[in-house]
Amino acid sequence: MKTCLAWDGGGGYCLQPFRGIEVVELNPSETARLPWHARLLLAAVGGGLVALLVTAALLVPSTRGYGTHRQLGLPPCSFQVLFGMRCPSCGMTTSWAYLVRGHVVQSLEANSGGALLAIAALVLGPWSLVSGVRGRWLWRPLDERLAIVIVVTILVVTLVDWGVRLTM
Repeated sequence: MKTCLAWDGGGGYCLQPFRGIEVVELNPSETARLPWHARLLLAAVGGGLVALLVTAALLVPSTRGYGTHRQLGLPPCSFQVLFGMRCPSCGMTTSWAYLVRGHVVQSLEANSGGALLAIAALVLGPWSLVSGVRGRWLWRPLDERLAIVIVVTILVVTLVDWGVRLTM
């Protein structure tokens, strides 16, 4: 049986694709309505990430490269108080505050892992929020392997960045 969408010239329609036109089959998981609990989770995660980005935009980045979180009424880093050195997450809030202002170099200098995490939040926050509200995936679902690669990359970069800061 032919598989096209055109008049076959012989008295009927066939199902053979037009030349030069690709027939795209939609994946049902991309068009199906998401269950309520998935919608709720996506909207909550997306809303949380967007709220963190808005909070970062309201903070003034510390010129020291860390300590911006103090503007939120939080205490100094316990690791730094106890051991006299910055912890792996020191500078993440500062990094986010720089990144939302478009200062990528300063963001990377404050905490490279934090900069990558903020970039991920800039993409995944709105995507999750809109997908949850719509009840359908915006574009397509996030591939699990890609999510693992993103998380592992951010962790490795954060730890390498910390190691470099300890040796300086």
